[in-house]
Amino acid sequence: MNNALISLEQQMTDAGLTALLVTDPKHVYYLTGFASNPHERFLGLLLRRGDEPALIVPALDSEAAHAASSVQNILTHSDTDNPYLLLKEGLGSADLGNFGIEKEHFSVARYEQLAAFVPAKTFSDIGPLLRSMRSKKTPEEAGRMKHAAELVEEVLRRGLEHVKTGVTEIELVAELEYLMKKLGASGPSFDTMVLSGPNTALPHGVPGSRVIQPGDFLMFDLGVYAAGYASDITRTFAVEKADDKLTAIYNTVLAANEAGIAASRAGATFGSVDRAARDVIEAAGYGPYFLHRVGHGLGMDTHEYPSLHGLNEDIIEHGNVFTVEPGIYVPELGGVRIEDDVLVTEDGPQTLTSFPKELTVLHL
Repeated sequence: MNNALISLEQQMTDAGLTALLVTDPKHVYYLTGFASNPHERFLGLLLRRGDEPALIVPALDSEAAHAASSVQNILTHSDTDNPYLLLKEGLGSADLGNFGIEKEHFSVARYEQLAAFVPAKTFSDIGPLLRSMRSKKTPEEAGRMKHAAELVEEVLRRGLEHVKTGVTEIELVAELEYLMKKLGASGPSFDTMVLSGPNTALPHGVPGSRVIQPGDFLMFDLGVYAAGYASDITRTFAVEKADDKLTAIYNTVLAANEAGIAASRAGATFGSVDRAARDVIEAAGYGPYFLHRVGHGLGMDTHEYPSLHGLNEDIIEHGNVFTVEPGIYVPELGGVRIEDDVLVTEDGPQTLTSFPKELTVLHL
């Protein structure tokens, strides 16, 4: 078994689990190296304490699973088979006691099918256990995330060349997402956001047909998937000229971003990162206009554990990766957000994103 599976089996003992079933495709990939989108078909990694793990895949994915998976025991099912019979055969008839499943990923219908075939006394949620494992990135994972960050920054760099007279927000989105695939990304890691003028005051605004105009602030929030890992970056620019009020807001957000990054150290709490950034914004008088947490975990998902809000007293550890993205959003005037991806190392915070953050004026 690979290191991740060995660690998972060790934690099964601590959690009192006799066996478990992993069904989230991203978790299957994390634990086995086999990436798949099974659609409505059944995909699962079965692990019983002390036994060889088994990977259950649709028959049409058999060849790909054998080529990519670190798990050698691969069971397949056709579209006319009942995959839960494979589970039953793999587990035997012995009492399983406490059986682990990902409750957030299991539908009620699938749970009922599972319960009919798996002789367990109780079903426990292994979602928190897997999320905790994923929150500490290995050097290999950090390298993949650095690559994803570099790729999205090149997308942004080239995308800025398309900010021209007459271009709309949605046209810029189309250019950016074309560049993502052209430069080698699997695709966007979330819906690409380009907002201009007063629309920048909407933290989660939807790009539309508004034409970019002189005097606008222009916000780009984008990320890519590359080699199974996500990046996420936000940069805000001025078009032709920088309004004095928005420039003051920009400088405040930049100072908050840097304060949040500086606070991102092992042994501190996630909440302290939020408070470090928020204190800067509140001291400048913009507290009511900072409308969201300062960041979120990043990895195989764009949003994963931890949530960096002010009340999260969980402790930061080496290997955690998360965003630091303070923002100020003033209705009818506009907004600014600056976001970086941060890896916590033994030497302190390391930003995986390096796109320049000083206020840049774009010319049409």
